[in-house]
Amino acid sequence: MNVTEKAIAALEAQQAKVKPRSAQWMVGEQLKDICRREPASAELIAQDLEQPAMSIVEAEKKIKAFADKHKTGSFSCVTPAEAERILREFYGLPKPDTVPAPVPAAGPKMVDIADFL
Repeated sequence: MNVTEKAIAALEAQQAKVKPRSAQWMVGEQLKDICRREPASAELIAQDLEQPAMSIVEAEKKIKAFADKHKTGSFSCVTPAEAERILREFYGLPKPDTVPAPVPAAGPKMVDIADFL
C-alpha cells in the first residue's frame, strides 16, 4: 500500500465514525482530494491521523471556529479555498505551489525525420 492509499484508508476509517455528508465527513473528502494531488501531503496527513488530536473531527472544529468568527447575522460560510487553507495550517501541509510536481513517466520518444538525413 502506498502512502496515498494509506492516508485515504485512514481518512475513510475516520469518516466511518461520523455521519455521512456531515461537516466532519466533508473534511475527510477534502483531505482525500489533497492526498490524491500531493503525495508529500498524503504522507503528513497519514502520520497526523494517528493522533486523536489531529482527527477529521478536530480539523472540522477549526473550520467551524473560522465560520463562527466570520458570521453575518445567522449565516456563516467557508469557501473551499478557506477550508483548504485552514486544513493546510492544521496539518502543517505545504502550500500547493511549493509541492514538487510529479515527474512524468517516460513515454514514447518523438523521432525527427531530419535525424536520419
